[in-house]
Amino acid sequence: MQASTALIDRFRALHREGCFVMPNPWDVGSARLLAGLGFRALATTSAGFAWSIGKSDKDVTLDEVLEHLRTIAASVDLPVNADFEGGYAVEPGEVAANVARASETGIAGLSIEDSSGNPSEPLFDFVLSVARIRAARKAIDDRGGRVLLTARSEGFVVGRPDLPETIRRLQAYADAGADCLYAPRLRTLDEIAAVVKAVAPKPVNVLAERDLTTVETLSKLGVRRISVGGSLARVAWAAFLSAAREIAEHGTFTGLARGIPFVEIDGSFARDAKRGK
Repeated sequence: MQASTALIDRFRALHREGCFVMPNPWDVGSARLLAGLGFRALATTSAGFAWSIGKSDKDVTLDEVLEHLRTIAASVDLPVNADFEGGYAVEPGEVAANVARASETGIAGLSIEDSSGNPSEPLFDFVLSVARIRAARKAIDDRGGRVLLTARSEGFVVGRPDLPETIRRLQAYADAGADCLYAPRLRTLDEIAAVVKAVAPKPVNVLAERDLTTVETLSKLGVRRISVGGSLARVAWAAFLSAAREIAEHGTFTGLARGIPFVEIDGSFARDAKRGK
């Protein structure tokens, strides 16, 4: 089932002006809590979801991801953007087929990245990468949908921090039909500003996974969208492991006092239930 026209319209409108934060839940509970905090859109995190089912980031199957997308999209009344990795395929035709399936899960947007998983050639060939984005675009358009397509260039993630090449790829992805552009882990505000300028007027997503800057600063640079990837999941796991290690290694329980009060967390979900979610 495709997302409603209203949800997709809301999601697209968010990219036209201003700057919004799109945090990344990893399950229904975290999605509903984030929605309750007033965020206007959410995005899945491939890593956060993988860890929640006891797998590493790259070991999740396509069918597991599609079911996860259906579950998250159905759990909130917000647009949901899918972290769809590299489309769970290499060849453009297979990427298109998988994007078509993802588009039927209720998501309002999805991203396709150009990392190959090959340590010696960590990015897909430029021509192939562009063809993959073009295929994703066609798959969305052929179904009459308006799911927002984000194209990601992963050079700064996979050890190829080449800004001119990243910009070349993002510009080509924009020409191939991407609605939004994204280069995770840009290192400086100058690099972010350069990407924003290079792909304008297309909107840019920035990954916030460390204390580099603020929403206000990124907004002034012209950034339209901010996500946090698996960072919220890592924060949650850090608190869990800290308390658990104290018990395992020292036999003490002081870390448990840092947990959110039962009535607060339980009450949040009780309110969701009364609202029908």
